[in-house]
Amino acid sequence: MWVKHEFFSETGLKCSLSSPFEIQTKQLHTLSVPRFIPTLITYMRTALLLFLFTFPTALEASDCVILLHGLARTEHSFSKMKKTLADSGYVVINNSYPSTKFEIEQLAEKAIPESISECPENSTIHFVTHSLGGILIRQYLSVHELENLGKVVMLGPPNKGSEITDKLKNVPVYELINGPAGMELGTDSLSTPNELGPVNFDLGIIAGTRTFNPILSTMLPNPDDGKVSVENTKLPGMTDHIELAVTHTFMMKNKEVIKQVVHFLRNGAFEKSE
Repeated sequence: MWVKHEFFSETGLKCSLSSPFEIQTKQLHTLSVPRFIPTLITYMRTALLLFLFTFPTALEASDCVILLHGLARTEHSFSKMKKTLADSGYVVINNSYPSTKFEIEQLAEKAIPESISECPENSTIHFVTHSLGGILIRQYLSVHELENLGKVVMLGPPNKGSEITDKLKNVPVYELINGPAGMELGTDSLSTPNELGPVNFDLGIIAGTRTFNPILSTMLPNPDDGKVSVENTKLPGMTDHIELAVTHTFMMKNKEVIKQVVHFLRNGAFEKSE
């Protein structure tokens, strides 16, 4: 014979349980919830609402940083920068592009939209560039409007060209090594960097003042980083500019450079000692 157990919960719902015992019994039980549970739920709900209103950015799309390497380099040159930026909370896009295969306009139209498409939807998009990468972003923004553009940091950019190109562009091996884009980096008024003109976005520029190639440095006005003079990194409309004792080739791996990049992305200015 099935024994039927009936009880009432605090909600007033009548419940029943049956078990195969030969003796039938009926009992009414009241299930009690500890008194602190409703209070705990209220506190948890309040804490959640407080978090949502106090830290709304936790639910927003993360800022995205696109890295653009220099001429004849790959994404590996930015590996240290990428890790630091990722550890700082940014979504980092670090892709290679065929820097020695095409002209600057073609490179910009290929490399930049592809990287933008990898950023989270509705995220603010920043750029950190090295050398030629800075000219690519200038080229792209001269013909495209990026509504969610954040800040741009350029490392050793030939914003007014480089005298090295002026003096070596007629040497056959120069174009073989640097490609069509490298041939566009002269200092004359018709060179691509000089035709692009001033910028109208938040831009921080880091220029190097050391070189390990004294031969190339003799072709440049001092101070220089071995590829670009400090003066030619500057650009009308830039937000901030800083000089560091680093070389053109390895500046993107330097701890102080990386620190300054993060500081500019966060504050819109470089950290300078008084």
